[in-house]
Formats: sequence, structure tokens, C-alpha cells
Amino acid sequence: MKTAQQHPLAKILSERIAIIDGAMGTTIRTYGMTEADIRGDRFKDSQKDLLNNGDLFSLTQPEMICDIHRRFLEAGADIIETNTFGATSISQSEFFVDDPRETGGRKDPAFYQKIIETPFLNDLAWEINEQSARQCREWADRIANATGRQRFVAGAIGPLTVSLSNSPDADDPGFRVVTFDQVKDAYKHQIRGLIAGGSDTLLVETIFDSLNAKAALVGIKEVFDEDGKELPIMISAAVGRGGETMISAQTVAAFWNAVQHVNPLSVGLNCSLGPDLMYPFLEELSEKADVAISAYPNAGLPNPLSPTGFDFKPEDMARYLGEFAGGGLINIAGGCCGNTPEHIAAIAQALDGRPPRHLHTHHAEPALGKIRA
Repeated sequence: MKTAQQHPLAKILSERIAIIDGAMGTTIRTYGMTEADIRGDRFKDSQKDLLNNGDLFSLTQPEMICDIHRRFLEAGADIIETNTFGATSISQSEFFVDDPRETGGRKDPAFYQKIIETPFLNDLAWEINEQSARQCREWADRIANATGRQRFVAGAIGPLTVSLSNSPDADDPGFRVVTFDQVKDAYKHQIRGLIAGGSDTLLVETIFDSLNAKAALVGIKEVFDEDGKELPIMISAAVGRGGETMISAQTVAAFWNAVQHVNPLSVGLNCSLGPDLMYPFLEELSEKADVAISAYPNAGLPNPLSPTGFDFKPEDMARYLGEFAGGGLINIAGGCCGNTPEHIAAIAQALDGRPPRHLHTHHAEPALGKIRA
């Protein structure tokens, strides 16, 4: 853990609960953007709808994205995430490449090999990652200088639109649409863009397929080894009501066992469940893991009739995250889907002055010592 411990963010996590920002997608929706807005001049001739491709706004509506970063920082966020949840060639292909299944074909490794070799998609993925990291960096530094409190940029690495753990074909359970190396290579390209743009940490988040996450973590390690620069790694999983990762069905304890070898700065849970349902799984992770714990849940379960699409208001999130803090469970707190800057401000206020989870370490135990060696 040497690298992580020397990082200024690690010091903060041992002294107080750090605040991470809220939902980019939810907050974008409050700006009333249209299909024409996301296309701009650059993508005006695209054949497919782009409005759900929120990462693209970093290129076509940078003023709005920077305004959102500013609002989260002013709400009290110590850590802001890059707008890069789907910024890999694989995920971007959903918006720019015709689906072969519509013409009797199928998505398979041959299809995705072409995707990761397509210059347009590679250039686009690079630009989204680098530009989004630069936008975050500029605002994190600007607010830090204005307030005298350092702020951090987390390069957001999302789960992809394809799964390495599951077959989409019920008649062929061994079939995979994509290979481990293809996923890893797409992630490596993203990781390099995030580092080039000035990220402080890399955040592998909303993990519902542990094998996809493994590919991201292997990719990170290879980039560090090949490029000679290391950043702290943050890891966050999404779990279902039973406390397992959604697709690969790993329990929280098994998930930690699968990722602890990378010595992350933090591990935690996000998205998925509302905070009211997350407590027991967070508690289990807190008992097992010997690194900082993060929690940034959805604002309850989806509700299309609510203004944000989710039930919980800022004061609800503040209360629940306060319970996590009261239980001594967290070092990082924030919100995922449904959480606006107002939610983050309420959470930051509720946790101000609350002690962080005590960072206990078990490095002396022989079993862990063997694993780490």
C-alpha cells in the first residue's frame, strides 16, 4: 500500500470522511438538453440517437459539464468524477455502429475486434477521457485555490455494455460476445486518456461483472508497468438485494478477495440499492476489507414520477449516510443515480466533523501476507 499511503487523499481518508460527487446523468437531465444539443455541429449527421450517450456532452456541451462539476465542488465534494462512465470504444460503439443482430448477424469476438481497431472509435474514446479529465482538473484546481482545500479528480471507469461472465445465448452457455483481452485493451486506452488528462486516481466503479472489473484492473496494472506512472486505484461494486454483484453473483466478501491484490486506496459500494438497503452489505465489506471504504448509493429505487427519477430527497440521503458514519463504516460518502448537487450538499453538511471509519490493517496476518507477497 506504499504508493496509496503517500497520496494526500489517503491522509484525508484517515482524518475525516471525504465527499464524492453525485450523478452526472441525473444532473444533466435537469438542464433540459435535446438531441440537437448533444449532437452539436460535430455529430449532427450521426445515424443513431445520441441523447443517452452522456459522455459525449463533454465534447459538445463542455460549459454545461463544467458547470455541473463546479456545482458539485461548491456543494462540498472533495472528489469529482470524470464524465467517462461509458468512454471506451466498446461502449461508444453502441451509438455509432449498426447492430449486426438487426440484419441476422450476431455480436461476437470478431465483431468486437473490429470495434477496438476502429480509428474513429479509438480517437473518440481518447478525446472524451482526456477532455473530461481536463475539465475536472481545471475546476478541481480552481475551487481548491478559492477555498484552500485540495480537491481530487477520479477517472471514472464504468462496467461496459458487454459481459465476460455470462453468455447472451441460452442455447450456448460457453459463448461470449467479447474476449478478456479485448475488454482489457479497450480499458487500457481509456485509462491512458484519463491519466493524460490529469486524473488523481482511477475509479473502477459500478461493478456488476467481476470479470470485466478484473480486465480493467489488469489493464491498469499493465499501463502502470508500461508507462512508468502509478495512481491510486479506487474500486466500487454494485450489488443486488442479496448482496451479490449483479451478473457474476459474487458476495461482498468474495468480491473483496478478488480485488484486494491490487492494494486499492478504497473499496466500496455504489449505485444499485438505495442506502436503506445497503447497510448490511457495507457493514460486511467494512469488516473484511483493510482499506478505506466508500459508499455512494442511488437516491432510493427508481421512480419515474419523481423529479429526479428517484425517491429520496437530499435530507433522506443525508440521514442514511449519517447512519453509515454513525456505524463507523465509511471513509468516502456521496451519491449515485438520483443525487444532484443539492443531495451532495446535504450529505456533506450531515457528515461534517463526523469521524471516518478507523483504518485497521491486518498486514501482519500470515495468510494475507502470503497473498500480498
